[in-house]
Amino acid sequence: MTTQKSALLVQNQSNVITKDRMQGDQTKSSRWLWLGGIAFTFVIALLGLGLSTLPIFDRVGQLACAILIAVMYRQVAGYPEAIRPGIQFSAKKLLRYAIILFGLKLNINVILHQGLWLLVRDTGTIVFAMAATVLIAKLFKADRSLSFLLGIGTGVCGAAAIAAVSPILQAKEEDTAIGAGIIALMGTVFAILYTIIRPFVSLSAINYGIWSGVSLHEIAHVALAAAPAGQNALAIALLAKLGRVFLLVPLSFILMAWMKHKGKTEQTDAKIEFPWFLIGFILMSLIGSYVIGKSIILPASVMNDIANVTTFVLTMAMVGLGLNVSFKDLRTKALRPLIAMTITSVLLSTITFFTV
Repeated sequence: MTTQKSALLVQNQSNVITKDRMQGDQTKSSRWLWLGGIAFTFVIALLGLGLSTLPIFDRVGQLACAILIAVMYRQVAGYPEAIRPGIQFSAKKLLRYAIILFGLKLNINVILHQGLWLLVRDTGTIVFAMAATVLIAKLFKADRSLSFLLGIGTGVCGAAAIAAVSPILQAKEEDTAIGAGIIALMGTVFAILYTIIRPFVSLSAINYGIWSGVSLHEIAHVALAAAPAGQNALAIALLAKLGRVFLLVPLSFILMAWMKHKGKTEQTDAKIEFPWFLIGFILMSLIGSYVIGKSIILPASVMNDIANVTTFVLTMAMVGLGLNVSFKDLRTKALRPLIAMTITSVLLSTITFFTV
């Protein structure tokens, strides 16, 4: 009996050891797959960056190029399920880190001291873009969630705004990716149109800069459109645009309160996650406004490198989101919201032109 008990004990210990080894191997395998998913988004983002340096594609930007590559990969090869955890990490966590770093671009001091009057225009832009897009989308019976994201992206700061509010609105990752892609592409089209018609419009360089800053979609689009009009036009355009970026923070908290209220009235158990990354965004804005350049002196090249890293991290996140897009859903879901956003953008450009 003693011998049998000893044998059973040894066998049990052996089984435990084997089980532990298997669990350890699975953990290592999961870790490598997780890293593989992150590496996958890194490579696609790198390809998008390279593509954005080519003629024509340089007008689109690395964000839209990377999303395009990711979407095409999904249609040809399908979703890489084995490395999904790493891809989802890029789509969710890296997205938030990029938004935090994005705060360095916002100089609160300049806005508060020199651009308060522009905040009124910026507020009007945001309210109009959101309301018009939703109303037109309702008229065309377009998808409400995607249309709302496009309205926010049009009014605030493009793909970055969509990325920031998506977790608050509990938007589908697919909608976030489609919205970011549409905004990046359509914003580029509008920016190029602005540069084409600039010589033919009866606006001073300063007023043209204001028009660009309060009406175009992203900071890159504003810079693209305003730069040909000169440094003064570019400076006032970026100031107007940064006011809209500044308003992203209160808008996000308003949306969070609205979602909580909506959840209560519809008696849902969905929990609205507090957007801690927005606190990071504010802190980085304060650091960029009152610390860097005063207590801490950083060369312009370093700040430019930080901006490039921020954009690249956001690009990796968008790759993860882009992999969720299928052409079938794009055809059936995105066409009408795209039409609604385009009409809103035309109206916004026209109204702001005559009120500058």
